[in-house]
Amino acid sequence: MDKTASRTALDALSRHLHGMPPVAALQPRILAWEAGRLRLGAPLAANVNDKGCAFGGSLASLMTLAAWGLVTLTLADAGLGAEVFVADSHVRYLKPVFEDLNVEAMFEDPAAAAALVAAVRDQGRASVRLQAQARLAEGAVAATFTGRYVAIAKTAAAAG
Repeated sequence: MDKTASRTALDALSRHLHGMPPVAALQPRILAWEAGRLRLGAPLAANVNDKGCAFGGSLASLMTLAAWGLVTLTLADAGLGAEVFVADSHVRYLKPVFEDLNVEAMFEDPAAAAALVAAVRDQGRASVRLQAQARLAEGAVAATFTGRYVAIAKTAAAAG
């Protein structure tokens, strides 16, 4: 994907995220995107709990959104539009986060991105597993996420 198309896809994703009121309240921002990885951040001040650290629901939401966004961007990069849904997920909280939230989503298997694109292109739908982590500034993992996402080609979604 060229730089202009990449910026357009990232801008579209950001607008889409901020168009959902519960997501907009998290104040997410796209930090980085490269093949197979998407990093999102959010300010602690908008996601703080009664203990002064990140609200667990905010961490789970941001990791869920990062994985969802990675599927969406991967398909857009291949010229495919799809409705993307989270089918199931699991979150583990390992350390409290007393700083701005920083999460990264990635495919569990590096070959999964190509398989996702091929299945949506050929069959109109696909299922894929992704991982995400919330990391502290010093690099420690604060929370982990695994999730299964389903993508349905927009033409198939409209017909079905």
